Amino acid sequence: MCSYENLPNHELDNLKRDHEVVIVMVPFPAQGHLNQLLQLACLICSSYDLPVYYVGSSTHNQQVRIRANALNPSDTAKIHFHDIPTPEFASPPPIFNASSRSPSHLLPLWDASMLMREPIASFLRNISSKSRRVIVVHDPSMSFTVQDVSSFPNAESYIFNCISAFNLYCFMCLFSGMPINIGEELLKKLPSLEGTMTDELKNFIALQVPFMDIKSGDIHNTSKVIEGKFLDLLAQVGSKQQWAIGPILPTKLHHTSNSSNVCLEWLNKQPPRSVLYIAFGTTTTFSDREIMELAMGLEQSKQKFIWVLREADRGDIFTGEARKLELPEGFEERVKGVGLVVREWAPQPEILAHSSTGGFMSHCGWNSCIESIYMGVPIAAWPMHGDQPRNGFLVTEILQIGMIVREWDKHRELVSASTIENIVRKLMASEEGDSIRKRAEELRETVRRSTEKGGSSRIELDSFIGHITR
Repeated sequence: MCSYENLPNHELDNLKRDHEVVIVMVPFPAQGHLNQLLQLACLICSSYDLPVYYVGSSTHNQQVRIRANALNPSDTAKIHFHDIPTPEFASPPPIFNASSRSPSHLLPLWDASMLMREPIASFLRNISSKSRRVIVVHDPSMSFTVQDVSSFPNAESYIFNCISAFNLYCFMCLFSGMPINIGEELLKKLPSLEGTMTDELKNFIALQVPFMDIKSGDIHNTSKVIEGKFLDLLAQVGSKQQWAIGPILPTKLHHTSNSSNVCLEWLNKQPPRSVLYIAFGTTTTFSDREIMELAMGLEQSKQKFIWVLREADRGDIFTGEARKLELPEGFEERVKGVGLVVREWAPQPEILAHSSTGGFMSHCGWNSCIESIYMGVPIAAWPMHGDQPRNGFLVTEILQIGMIVREWDKHRELVSASTIENIVRKLMASEEGDSIRKRAEELRETVRRSTEKGGSSRIELDSFIGHITR
């Protein structure tokens, strides 16, 4: 964990005064985004003793607290949650048979998030009148909503990027018309943006762009040892001050052997590195046919697994009933002792940290990628939408700590049971899989050192705190 030890003395004195600097976190209401900013808030509270306000709709503040407390309730104890009345929005169920994987059912929620501009401005006005400096750290997709930060003379804002530096660099190149500098061979393999998002989502993002330049800098949930090249390239294409302070994870993971969670109890009985963990995040919904193919592929592979089989989140997870996801008849009985199917929220960081976990079949959301990298678990990459295809490319082609389940240019095709069976065996029970696992474990050690005293991420976080408390 980071501490005061690397800060200059005069900045340390500022920190110990009566909270002259206040940090306000403004997350985007989607679980992966909510979680990353919450973990940053926990890290700052625990390591620097600065007051941190987590400002969001009452519904989504409740959501993130419940799920964080499933890991470690003490993490959130020091955070000041400021609940804004949740704007009215439709909360339709996920569309499991849609032609696009992009979570269009969440668009009413995201449009409603723009209605929080006025209450957030009111909160900032209040808190800026009582503080020497207010630091707003916000998701890029909340840029429209926090635009009024520029009207307060003692406030400044920083964008917290919940995507990889590689993805951000690619997007900036496309936006500016500059070439993507990753080498000719890699460029040929780079997944296209076709099918990654709907036109409605593109329009929502376009509304944020005019307000992104208000920021004073960028914070990245990555490390120089993971993405140093792309952080350097971002600096070259015009990024303002930036700090790579990741991976940002729960400050304490429970000791797995003492946990009562059903997944961890089951993992405690398995051999080291023998279990494939399967989870596709909170915005992915499979069709009945896809569930059947995945189930058959896992069964035929004869490999041990934990499968988190749950519907994608609604905009409001506290309303409506989730669709009942059907498995092949007798499946759970046939795989008993080999596989475990979990239909509820699962403690993913703890599962990945467990010594029995040897692989992760993932949609490649950045939160999942960064957790897997930190735990040294190789990825069977199965991207679904958004930034995920290029995260999968980063993991498999650039970092070489995973293998692709299905190439992105075939993303509209059904992945067969035989394909799944082959990729699972290849990752979990082959020399190639062992080589990938070894590289993942080597990267884990390098990344962990970067978060310790004297490591690049630790220095970057100390630098950011020193900058905002100047």
